[in-house]
Amino acid sequence: MTEEILVNVTPRETRVAVVENGMLQELHIERGWRRGVVGNIYKGKVQRVMPGMQAAFVDIGLERAAFLHAADIVKPAQVSEGDGDQAPLPPTPTRPIGELLREGQEIVVQVVKDPIGSKGARLTTQLSIPSRYLVLLPRTRVIGVSARIEDEAERARLKNHVSTLAPAGEAHGYIVRTNAEGQPEEALAEDVAYLNRAWALIAERSQSSRVGARVYEDLSLPLRAVRDLMRRDVEKVRVDSRETCDRLRVFAAQYMPGLDEKIEHYAGARPIFDLYGVEDEIQRALDKEVPLKSGGYLVIDQTEAMTTIDVNTGSFLGQRNLEETVYRTNLEAAQSVARQLRLRNLGGIIIIDFIDMLDPEHRRQVLRQLEKSLARDHAKTTVYEFSPLGLVEMTRKRTTESLERQLSEPCHECGGRGMLKTPETVTYEIFRDIVRQVRQFDAQRLLVIASQKVVARITDEESAAVAELEEFLGKSIRFQADDQYAQEQFDVVLL
Repeated sequence: MTEEILVNVTPRETRVAVVENGMLQELHIERGWRRGVVGNIYKGKVQRVMPGMQAAFVDIGLERAAFLHAADIVKPAQVSEGDGDQAPLPPTPTRPIGELLREGQEIVVQVVKDPIGSKGARLTTQLSIPSRYLVLLPRTRVIGVSARIEDEAERARLKNHVSTLAPAGEAHGYIVRTNAEGQPEEALAEDVAYLNRAWALIAERSQSSRVGARVYEDLSLPLRAVRDLMRRDVEKVRVDSRETCDRLRVFAAQYMPGLDEKIEHYAGARPIFDLYGVEDEIQRALDKEVPLKSGGYLVIDQTEAMTTIDVNTGSFLGQRNLEETVYRTNLEAAQSVARQLRLRNLGGIIIIDFIDMLDPEHRRQVLRQLEKSLARDHAKTTVYEFSPLGLVEMTRKRTTESLERQLSEPCHECGGRGMLKTPETVTYEIFRDIVRQVRQFDAQRLLVIASQKVVARITDEESAAVAELEEFLGKSIRFQADDQYAQEQFDVVLL
């Protein structure tokens, strides 16, 4: 299996695509104006200590002074073995802020919350540096494991490996992240080496930098892609920006020696995503229906509570009998479902309604195919057996917003329902509103403004009904089409 990473850079947007055997598997998007400062580490200076608030304002070189609460200064007594994807929260402090900080003091801090409105950024002195599978906690000695890794043997294995890999005499702690589950010791060793090189640079810059300087920046999308997605089995990383390509090579050479040779600049005239058909795949990833090669198809519905996937045979009739047709369709669907989950970045609870199969062995094979296809997914997935109703329930770790919610917004016409009232329904709503208005207010004539489609229906199919309504009310009713009106929108104006 050949895997490539494509990086498309434009002034305000960067996109990273993971392509396996010529097919798009993952898409990551970062838009410049949305990029915050969370995760960045700065060398700051205490501007003002506020005893009444148990907090201080710190100058870190941003437009507004940042906020540091005493609770984020005191070191924790112990590290919670929580999710592992975030640094643990310290306990409530017992010492007043005046004993912890003084005005004019230089301090190294990390941003935990972006500036919002008139409020400055929120800071902490409890630094944390993430990698693919670990989080480094400088100046602590605790090794924690994500609570989401439930298997006790696996927890013990990971903790033992990290304890062994940590450099002798090092006064740092680690949290083993959820996606470290099942990873070999070599992968953890690479992360430990990366984190220690990163911390050495941060420590050096903290000493030599001026106040307000950024000593560590949370990686941009291209750098995160190299850090998190690039493995030795990745054939190459192709970047359509010379500047970004050079930065990626320097980064890889510094933190991932040997892999920098796989990064190359794409200078072709044709856009890199067009060359690989990625743009077309992105458009198809926003459709509800996903065609299968056999003629069957999937229907994917994403809601707040869960994602449902329905499998249909479509035009596939098979060669032998119905059971064989259903089995072949479900096998293909299992592969497609795994790819769509990665591509669309769907997380949380997922319900798959495979076509009913009578043969228990066929069910086992379909479930095995689904699990096999999910094996290359970077997000943690858990698949359960077929339920009594023939449904497969599974979960996928939610990392970021789904592709649909990154690229789309709720329909302004239907309010995000995905459905519109028919012109017939709107017509009868208009008739009821006319009666309501006439009974409340005195007017001789009425003007109804609605969409072109609704007005066309009223003046054509409902013309007799309008005449009857005018006679019943003793009022004149005129209809006016307006292209600016949505199908469900209308106004009844009294003249």
